[in-house]
Amino acid sequence: MSLLLDLDGTIAPIMPRPHDVTPTPARTALMQRLAERLDGRLAIVSGRTIAEVDRVLQGAVTAVAGVHGLERRRADGRLERARPDPALDLVRAELPGLLARHPGLVTEDKGLSVTIHFRGVPEAGPAVTAFADDIAGRTDLVLQPGDTVAELRGPGAGKGEAIRAFMSEAPFAGTRPVYLGDDQTDEDGFAAARALGGTGVLVGPARRTAASRRLANVDAVMDWLSAAMPGKAMFGKLAV
Repeated sequence: MSLLLDLDGTIAPIMPRPHDVTPTPARTALMQRLAERLDGRLAIVSGRTIAEVDRVLQGAVTAVAGVHGLERRRADGRLERARPDPALDLVRAELPGLLARHPGLVTEDKGLSVTIHFRGVPEAGPAVTAFADDIAGRTDLVLQPGDTVAELRGPGAGKGEAIRAFMSEAPFAGTRPVYLGDDQTDEDGFAAARALGGTGVLVGPARRTAASRRLANVDAVMDWLSAAMPGKAMFGKLAV
């Protein structure tokens, strides 16, 4: 078995601002323990940059896909990264006007994408979505929807492609993937895991999903991962 994990909303709590998520000794130690038990078959597949994943997990996991797969560090440490899309400069140029009209929005410039968070000002959601839709319609940028977030990124690999890439390489190749995630951005990952003979585990309330199993929240995930080595028998403890 190989274990692939989303970060925010899966093994770390959702916070008002992404940088509010900080390392914790218990989480770091658990990731190190899992990597050892799985002989390195542990990967993080996140919308965050690899640098941000390393900050939150204190470098405990080597194999990391960041920005939904646009950058990927293999288990052997080699780094693959897409080229920044020039159209992101248009987002950066027009974003100040949106921020002036809707104070309280939080933005992230990941180099390969620009993200607008409206969790703190949900009433701005329609305006953020319209802004992102408009720019996506005028460029080749991909609108990556999420929970109270709109992200514009360059075309290229997504979470599903990142999972397939990991699973084609050592030490993951030839094993069954189990992917845990919480957001709409994880659906592609669930589908990829299933297509490869594995399992998707949704974290959060029940909804229509490509995942076949579910855990209630981050605490439930951490308890499940801590209880024992996840394996076939463990799935009996998960909601369907």
